[in-house]
Amino acid sequence: MDPTLPLLTTLTDRSATGVALAIGRLISTGTLAPGDKLPSIRAVADELGLSPTTVSESWRILQGHGAIETEGRRGTFVRGPRQGAAPGRYWQVPVDPGTFATDLSTGTPDPQLLPPLGPILSQVTLDLPVTSYLDAPVLPELGANLRMSWPFEPELLTIVDGAQDGLDRLVQALVNVGDCVVVNEPAFPPLLDMFDQAGARVIGVSMDDEGCCPESLSAALAEDPVVFFLQPRAHNPTGITMTKRRAKQLASLLETTTLTVVEDDHSADVSGADLASLGQFLPERVVHIRSFSKSHGPDLRLAAVGGAAAPIDTMVRRRRLGPSWSSRLLQQVLLNMLHDPETCAAIDRAQDEYLRRRRSLVEALAARDIAVGGDAGLNLWVPVIDEQNALVVLAANGFGASPGEPFSVAQGTGSPHIRVSIGAVDDGIDELADVIARAATTPRNGPRS
Repeated sequence: MDPTLPLLTTLTDRSATGVALAIGRLISTGTLAPGDKLPSIRAVADELGLSPTTVSESWRILQGHGAIETEGRRGTFVRGPRQGAAPGRYWQVPVDPGTFATDLSTGTPDPQLLPPLGPILSQVTLDLPVTSYLDAPVLPELGANLRMSWPFEPELLTIVDGAQDGLDRLVQALVNVGDCVVVNEPAFPPLLDMFDQAGARVIGVSMDDEGCCPESLSAALAEDPVVFFLQPRAHNPTGITMTKRRAKQLASLLETTTLTVVEDDHSADVSGADLASLGQFLPERVVHIRSFSKSHGPDLRLAAVGGAAAPIDTMVRRRRLGPSWSSRLLQQVLLNMLHDPETCAAIDRAQDEYLRRRRSLVEALAARDIAVGGDAGLNLWVPVIDEQNALVVLAANGFGASPGEPFSVAQGTGSPHIRVSIGAVDDGIDELADVIARAATTPRNGPRS
């Protein structure tokens, strides 16, 4: 008999939660050690006189908390104790502020292109009618404004503290230990870190000039993923925007599945491209995130999340246990900006300027035989012979850039690239193109200056 079974026979709470708590106590006291194999669901059910459904639900609860993991036919095992979060990929991307004369490593907006906040702040009243901690998390007028411009009719809409906050909360709401998730390849490094922390298995879907490739997505769907995360326009780092034709193709593949789609529209109003949303075809299955950081100001810390009700309701309920809502004062600032003609004009000018910078640098690189794809956004995905050498060459000339490796789902398997962001590129395009071209073509152990 499995030695675990007698330890469970004194259970007083024979519900799924009670069984899960009993197993949890055995793990926390060291009676069950990391790597120990648990008895089968059928064996536990027979020993305790419970239904297999009840025991299966207990295993699901334990797996959701990261206490156990299932390895297919090998069985279910106790996981090791949770460790502190490792630095992860996120900290491999930006450089320390002030390290370089021109920092092209971060995808942040040009401060000179952000709309002025002073006139807007002067319009904000300080007597917003907040009467309870249980008030709606979204100002009603802001919610109505967002719904009018949403790419599809959202079942539910909320406000969070930026796009990364929205992604993090959706990962917590949708992904359990051992789940398979799909993401476009290359991918956003912080999102990959979130998957690592959740204990998910990640499959990358390759991209072409129209977005995620249908053949690659079809192969990924055979792994029964629970969620598909993608950036529909101005993809970071490639700048690729999904076409409406491609969105329709992907939707036809997804309509026979039950997975949730999460769209991260990170550049939104300054992306420089039209949005094709899968929510236009699968509104009941898509959650769309719209960020206002790059357009209206990073320090507003606001993004809207709208779409399928179930995952959004889960994240809203969980958030009630923590910060509960995003500042309604800042929501009022955003609402005023959305209505302000001068702010709207400033954002249009910023979008045009980012497009000009991007196209100018892409054309200058093409003239130096460096082909860069994509058509929008603040980032260029530059192919290089050797990433480390390319970064050293750029650094020697006063430029910082991001290595491409952290963007790879399976690190060490992607072709070498660097990411160059244009937020800090105003003039000197030809000089910069010369340096990037030299960096891109410097072989391993070649000259670095």
